[in-house]
Amino acid sequence: MSKKYILALIILIAVGLSIGIWALSLPPTSSQPQSDNSTQYTDSNWTFPLENAPVTPLPDFRPVIAEVMSSVVSVTTEIVTSDFFGQYTESIAGSGILIDDKGYIATNNHVVEDAQSIYVELADGRSFLANKVGCDTLSDLAVIKIDAVNLTFTYWGDSSSLSVGEWVLAIGNALGEGITATEGIVSRLNVSVNVRGNTLYGLIQTTAAINPGNSGGPLVNMSGEVIGITSVKIVASEVEGMGFAISSNEASPIIEDLIRYGRVTYPWLGVALYTVDPFLAASENLSVDRGAIIDEVVADSPADAAGLRVGDVIIRFGDKEISNVADLVQAIRSSEIGEEVEIVFVRGEDTRTTSAHLVERPTS
Repeated sequence: MSKKYILALIILIAVGLSIGIWALSLPPTSSQPQSDNSTQYTDSNWTFPLENAPVTPLPDFRPVIAEVMSSVVSVTTEIVTSDFFGQYTESIAGSGILIDDKGYIATNNHVVEDAQSIYVELADGRSFLANKVGCDTLSDLAVIKIDAVNLTFTYWGDSSSLSVGEWVLAIGNALGEGITATEGIVSRLNVSVNVRGNTLYGLIQTTAAINPGNSGGPLVNMSGEVIGITSVKIVASEVEGMGFAISSNEASPIIEDLIRYGRVTYPWLGVALYTVDPFLAASENLSVDRGAIIDEVVADSPADAAGLRVGDVIIRFGDKEISNVADLVQAIRSSEIGEEVEIVFVRGEDTRTTSAHLVERPTS
């Protein structure tokens, strides 16, 4: 092979490599349209669209607080406790609300139930030794009484008229530092919460700040009416704004019984229950996905006499539809001792009807 031919071949290969390298350095081609980074779509005058309706101002809480504050009392109890070192007296702070001009005060059972002494301080600075009128563990309500004159009380409201989102105020002896007020809204209605093994029913959940010492104080609406008695809050590192009050409609008949008789009597059916939901219905192969299923029937109870059995699902009690245990408990409690109540229940695939003669709940 001649030198000229070899030189021509080397030049041709070099040119080919150069063309290949140049082609690799070109940007990739695409059939997709490329992004346009120009400013032709901007609008320097753009703002968020606004509604034409006027902005609703926050309510003025001052008149409500001024009206209610004088009827809220600080409650201090003394209890005797013991430990390894012996016995000693401990003071606990709580709250209460004057419900008439005779000195009756509604509060929580857990505030006063173990108290050896109860002291009440009024908004005007007067202090009194209080007496227990009656306590009820199941509802966590209690009534105490002071012997005083010139008392200001707050009227009772209708909690059934409440709506989620409605403004409310919690007023009480927070942290034992004196009467304070906090605002919030109604978060949920007809809530059930288990507290130390006892379930409270018909509660109002609120975002109003509730602190130790608030227990027994009122939750009031913007008309200055008591629509709840502050009772409990959920305390956890990841939880905020979950306080609960016993609704006024749940509390009023219990408070009346405590004042009239010193105790509360409840109608009794004589069953242990748990709630039926779609998950339980599927897992237990039930024919209904709502109601209160019977887990135990007390011997010689009204339920036993009515022929109810373990596994029966109660779906109606009197004129009330039953979707869960809370519904049934509240239906029983709203009945009368001695009343004959029609009960609709499901056994297997069959829907049946019976009646039970309610008696007074046993004390033990």
